[in-house]
Amino acid sequence: MKLLIENIEKAFKHPDKTNVPVLKDVHIPVSDGSFVMILGESGCGKSTLLNIIAGIEAPTSGNVWVDNKKVTRPHPAISFLFQQPSLLPWLNVIDNIAFGCKLRGDTDDLSNRISYFVDLIGLSGFEKNYPSELSMGMACRVSLARALIGHPKILLLDEPFVSLDTFTRTRMQEELISIWEKEKFTVIFVTHDIDEAIIMGTNVVLLGGTPCSVRKMLEINAPYPRKIFDRQLSLKRTHIMMQLEKIYKKNRSNHHLSIEEGYDRFIRYKQA
Repeated sequence: MKLLIENIEKAFKHPDKTNVPVLKDVHIPVSDGSFVMILGESGCGKSTLLNIIAGIEAPTSGNVWVDNKKVTRPHPAISFLFQQPSLLPWLNVIDNIAFGCKLRGDTDDLSNRISYFVDLIGLSGFEKNYPSELSMGMACRVSLARALIGHPKILLLDEPFVSLDTFTRTRMQEELISIWEKEKFTVIFVTHDIDEAIIMGTNVVLLGGTPCSVRKMLEINAPYPRKIFDRQLSLKRTHIMMQLEKIYKKNRSNHHLSIEEGYDRFIRYKQA
């Protein structure tokens, strides 16, 4: 499924009625079946961009296109995985996974689909467990299965592993790559972790600046599974770090903030 993020701009209204620009001319063509990592510092507008792609939030200007059709509302072919699992505590694993499908009336062969994804995410034997009985890693797996059970063509992920410990995060990264290779959907994954971007992505889009814009797009032609100490990936990592340093230095030279201005910017970033 073809996805085009076309010249997206987004500004929020400040309490004093002025427009506060967050995203500027963000243009990202996405190849079908690719795994695109959106990399940028915390608060730069990555989550806002993901909400716009999902049709949850409207851009100030620009468009998102799926198969040459403009996205103006949540799209049936797009699924979203948030930072926190957000499982319903009164439902067990099976019912949490099935919740969205039942809500949409998408119940054809649902039992077999649930069994397939429970097995795929490695939770066989935990089908009747409730969220309070799951570890954070297991809850993330349930949330991932819930996002995938409708067989989306595009999966959006907003730093879904950020709250996991290093070992669990590594396992979840590997499992997501394995599922993506089997299911062949397109992935847009937001992160502020350089290593995560390089380990997982077929492409890395580097966002930065104020307002935020695309600073660099990199293709990573390396087989899976990947190790960050591989020479080719180490060179990519160094290149990205150099680009981030340039952005940081430019931001510092362009903006000498008073305490009041710094606090005001912090509030705006939190809203983004």
